[in-house]
Order: sequence, then C-alpha cells, then structure tokens
Amino acid sequence: MPDRNTRILLGHGSGGEMMQSLLEDLFIPNFGKPFPEGMADSAVLPVSSLLPVFTTDSYVVDPVFFPGGNIGKIAICGTVNDLAVTGAKPKYISAGFIIEEGLPMATLREIVVSMAEEAAKADVKIVTGDTKVVERGKADRLFINTTGIGYMEERHFHIHRGLAVVPGDKVLINGFTGDHSIAVLSARESLNFSTPSVSDCAALGGMIGELLQKSEGVHWMRDVTRGGLATVICELAGSAGFGVRLLEPAIPVRESVTSACNMLGLDPLYLANEGKVIIVTDGAEADNVLSIMKMHPYGTNAAIIGEITGRHPGEVVLETTIGGSRMVYPMSGEQLPRIC
Repeated sequence: MPDRNTRILLGHGSGGEMMQSLLEDLFIPNFGKPFPEGMADSAVLPVSSLLPVFTTDSYVVDPVFFPGGNIGKIAICGTVNDLAVTGAKPKYISAGFIIEEGLPMATLREIVVSMAEEAAKADVKIVTGDTKVVERGKADRLFINTTGIGYMEERHFHIHRGLAVVPGDKVLINGFTGDHSIAVLSARESLNFSTPSVSDCAALGGMIGELLQKSEGVHWMRDVTRGGLATVICELAGSAGFGVRLLEPAIPVRESVTSACNMLGLDPLYLANEGKVIIVTDGAEADNVLSIMKMHPYGTNAAIIGEITGRHPGEVVLETTIGGSRMVYPMSGEQLPRIC
C-alpha cells in the first residue's frame, strides 16, 4: 500500500486527519498563518481606502516542471502580474489545489516551496486556500487555481481601460518575447536545441510599482501570456479605437527562439510569456519609462517597439525587417496547448 508520507492519497483530500496533517506538515510551514486569528475557511482582510482589484486564474501546465519554473511559480507570478498591470499593488492570494492521487509528496512539496518563495519576493501573502484529491486518471498530476486581491490608487484607474491612450503614444515591452513557450515545449517533447530556452516566468509587481512611482506617463498595460505579443497588441488597438504601428526589428526575440520557431513553423509574435508586459506611455515620457525599466532586473532588455497612430483605426500593422509591412491579427487557435 502506498505510504501516505511519500505520495498523495485520496485520504489527503477527505477533510479528515490525513488532510489536516497535509496542511500542518506542508502548507502552513510554507505559506504561514497570515493573520493571528488562525486558519478559518475565509481570510478576513484589512480594510483599505484604495480601490480593490480582484482577479482569478487557473493553471494546467504540461509538464508541471520546465526550465525556469514550475506550475506553482507560474500560479503566483501570473496572479501578481494580472493585478500589477491594472496599476494595482498586489497584496493577497488564495491557492486552490486539485491533486491527482499518486502524485509524489516530494513533487508537491517542491511546488509549494516555490510558491512561497515567489510570494515572498513579490511581497504578497497567501491567505487562504483549498485542497482536493481526485482519483488516478481524473486529472493530470496537479491543477492550481489562484485568486488575487490588490489595491489601486484612483490616479491609476485609467490604466486598465486605456482611457488615456492617444495617437503619438509609444509601445514598450520589458524584454525578450517567446522564451516561455519554447522552454515548455522543449520540456514536453524532450527537444534538445543547441541553445536551451529558459522560461521568463517572473512576478513584475516590483518593476511596475517602481515605474508608477517614478512616472505619470503610463496610459495602458497588459501582461503578455497566451496569444502572445500579437494578440495583446490587437486587443489594445480594438479597445483604444486607434491603430498600432509595430516595428519588427525593434521587438526583442532571442536568436535561440527564432531558430526554434523556424524549425517548428511557429511565429514568435504569438508565443506565450510569463514575465512580459506591454506598456503604452505618453510619447514624451517614453525614453524616461524605458530607462526606469532598464534599471530593474526584469527590464534590462526593454525596448520601444511601436506607437499608437490615428491611421488604420483598430488595426495593427507590422513594419518588417525586410522593409515591407503586413497586418497583424489576433491568434485564432492555439499554437501550443497547456503552456500556462
């Protein structure tokens, strides 16, 4: 019979003594008790006079470990980034686990530890959660759901809706695009590229917070995940009602990612990321924003990659490296399934 200390059993999700042991031996030592009142089913959060911001997401990454991260790291970073790009300061996270019977306890421990480490680095607290265990074959090792709460100053309310975006604004990205997709694909399919890719998975709340403190020129932000850079920019053009002119030579793409895309027939503009943000700034403030980003470890390869234009409203035009131009459309399908 499997050892309850080495593998997840159905009893770990029963609500009884085994589940309590899992909480006391694994989750509480890593996530902690955020508030002194103990471990109720709900967290009572301090009241803030700022605007509350709320997000939720689920993570079904295959494989659960990949170069540069794992499903737990993505769960924290993705939730922090979803809050931060609205202009909010991320504060609290819930974590729900759906675990397949038979998952090695060491695997779950490594994932939980990475979540605790990322939460500490991002200055957020994991304040509540849930654990369910399903029979073998009813899930793929582990799924995680997270919900995040942050607080926004009223002066940043325009950012999430792009209310201040106008022609002449500049479009920036904080670094190389496509690393995450290629890293996950390489791990899933055991592809041995000459230059291995490492996921860009990172919590961007610190970098974005510094940027908002030092500049009033940010008009819109969005993290670049599924659908890639192209889909995010198309969303921007559609919601703002203006055109976007992208400069292909200015878009940072590693040579290793370009080579992998050429081999596999993929377009780097549609590859997912887990540590990239698109920022639209006032044109006069763009160089200042760029320099602020470059001073942060997650923005050293930041670049200005385009601009908002009054021409071709609602559409995105890419000026290519060979001197031509082409329309850019949102992704209609899925290049790579289950990458976040």
